[in-house]
Amino acid sequence: MVCGSRTCGHQELIEFADSTALLAPKTMTRTDSLHSWLTETLGQAPKTLEIAAADASVRSYWRAVFSDRSLIIMDAHPADFDCQPFLQQQQRLASAGLPVPAVLAQNLEQGWVVLEDLGTKTLASLIDADNAANYYRQAISLLVKMQVSTPIDGLAPFDGAFMQREMDICREWYFGKAYGVTLEGKDLGVWERSCALIVAHNLAQPTLYMHRDFHSRNIMVQDDTLRLIDFQDAVLGPITYDLVSLLKDAYLAWDEAFVLDLAIRYWEQARAAGLPVHEDFGDFYRAFEWQGLQRHLKILGLFARLKHRDGKEQYQADIPRVFEYVRKVCLRYSELTPLGRLLLNLHGEPVATGFTF
Repeated sequence: MVCGSRTCGHQELIEFADSTALLAPKTMTRTDSLHSWLTETLGQAPKTLEIAAADASVRSYWRAVFSDRSLIIMDAHPADFDCQPFLQQQQRLASAGLPVPAVLAQNLEQGWVVLEDLGTKTLASLIDADNAANYYRQAISLLVKMQVSTPIDGLAPFDGAFMQREMDICREWYFGKAYGVTLEGKDLGVWERSCALIVAHNLAQPTLYMHRDFHSRNIMVQDDTLRLIDFQDAVLGPITYDLVSLLKDAYLAWDEAFVLDLAIRYWEQARAAGLPVHEDFGDFYRAFEWQGLQRHLKILGLFARLKHRDGKEQYQADIPRVFEYVRKVCLRYSELTPLGRLLLNLHGEPVATGFTF
């Protein structure tokens, strides 16, 4: 995600007098080094270096403006972030004909990767009730193409242990840090049995290439074409995962009827493309919801961790939306009644009896 306005609240603009000197020097050694490296590598000095965005990880992004073009530099200190997975997945997707940004230069010792500038428009920034159907249909077509075309050799499996580690982020940070609750005794048993059920359901799904963060903030819109970013965490995983990331987005929520319609459209396209979706749409949608539950429990924990460990409180505004996804799925399936009760009690909504289904 990038921010195009120079008045963006977290934005910093560095202007250069020439190829060697800052107009307003500061003690920003890394910025100075980046400027020098760009000048040497690209054969000209950037007129400006502007903070384009920061994300939920340790990375940040610069927009370097030259006389004839602008470029994006992914900035990730090598002690905190390994750029190799990003480069490997970029090559994997680009080789399959997927619309990812071109890599133009790299300096892995410093943690810099120079990328094609896709502009400032994310799907999240453009979508509204009038254009949502059109944009989501485009995104579904892109998802099907990605799943059909992208090779899976060498991808790490999104296996049961992986899923459990992600859900444990919820137990540690959402229960433990956000609410000060340590699960033990009967409650711990409910959590462990519920997680085991979720893992078993999701492991029963067919697997293929999984972007793992296929949502509105990671889809850029450039000249009405959708482009993919933030793909470095790709794995071999359940077929419904990326669809639920898109349609039950942590940052956007839509009416259930609209989500259901889009899920049917995906299912039909996937079947036509030969992807291994369930023969019955009801079975597919059940798998979609159970996979969404696993992802959304993880996100509750991640958003709590971003606040309590990393000081990034802006994600707290999205927690009610994510919790509502979790609540609805727990209310829908009787096997999840105990987990639903545990979560509602956590939020001060005690449930004295079981749910009715």
